[in-house]
Amino acid sequence: MSTQHFLILCTHNSARSVLAECMLKHWAARLGRDVHAHSAGSHPSGRVNPHALAVLEAAGVSTEGVHSKGYEAFSGAAAPPLRAVITVCDSAAAEPCPLLPGAPLQVHWGYPDPSGAAEAERRQAFELTRQAIGYRMLQLLALPLAELDGAALRQALVEIGAR
Repeated sequence: MSTQHFLILCTHNSARSVLAECMLKHWAARLGRDVHAHSAGSHPSGRVNPHALAVLEAAGVSTEGVHSKGYEAFSGAAAPPLRAVITVCDSAAAEPCPLLPGAPLQVHWGYPDPSGAAEAERRQAFELTRQAIGYRMLQLLALPLAELDGAALRQALVEIGAR
């Protein structure tokens, strides 16, 4: 099976979805997995939260090329063939998912918004969110992705999200 593409979707594509994109890219590269991560927002803010960038960079995770964008970037003919869409915020999960080529499966892995933490605790909230997301991305990469059909992959991703 060729490269597997995963889209992580959040409302603003400024924090949680960016953390997830970068962590999945990071672990896929470290583990030699042919998996590519993308992120987008239903109502992108147009900027990545500086706290998200700071915790990623402090952990040695590349943020090169990361920017806030809408999911329309993944709906055209030139879009990569998505295997799955993972929503990481409750408001994005409650919205109708966009129609994307290939009808990728959809799952929800909710995380509290670290941007809502008190200023004195915000950096720690972002770091804890990065760690939680990174752990789930490691679990995703441990799956035999090439061997799983859509239903089996969806079930495995739901189980990861429930842990």
